[in-house]
Amino acid sequence: MRSVLGASVVLALAGCARNPALPPLVEDGQTQRAALTGTSTSKEGPLHFEVKRYPGGEPYSVASDRGSVVLLDVWATWCEPCRDSLPLYEQIAKEYGPRGLKVYALNVDEDERAIPAFLAETKVALPILVDVNAAVAEKTLKVRMMPSTFLVDRQGVVRFVHEGFAEEFLQKYQTEIEQLLAERGE
Repeated sequence: MRSVLGASVVLALAGCARNPALPPLVEDGQTQRAALTGTSTSKEGPLHFEVKRYPGGEPYSVASDRGSVVLLDVWATWCEPCRDSLPLYEQIAKEYGPRGLKVYALNVDEDERAIPAFLAETKVALPILVDVNAAVAEKTLKVRMMPSTFLVDRQGVVRFVHEGFAEEFLQKYQTEIEQLLAERGE
């Protein structure tokens, strides 16, 4: 009982309780952990996945952004911290875009009809990608908490992973983005 209560407190503090109507974000049912910032995963190879762009459904491949630094934020319309994070990521896109940063918001909602109202309410105009059935989030990115942000280097390697969101994270994100932008692409 204590572990269930503890897990509930962690989820409440993280700001994003699971929506029971949505697919699980982890296959094994593990409890989501508290925010983890700055996890480096540079030992892994380049990231590969394809999804659809919103609203037109055009295909998007993460490989098409090799040579750019990519901030990929995994979000959902039911996630309260996403309402705070996405507008800030849009500001980061404007600030660092001219230097080679691309920012994408990867939505994991079961029904993409919820997206327009969310975007209108938050006034976000970031490029939106749709992850049908959260397949990329679960299998490729191994997302455990909403939102989750991935910083990908110019070679397509995920270098930093951030779970959850708080405005205090922004300075760390900017430092990591600066680091990745300063690295030469191959």
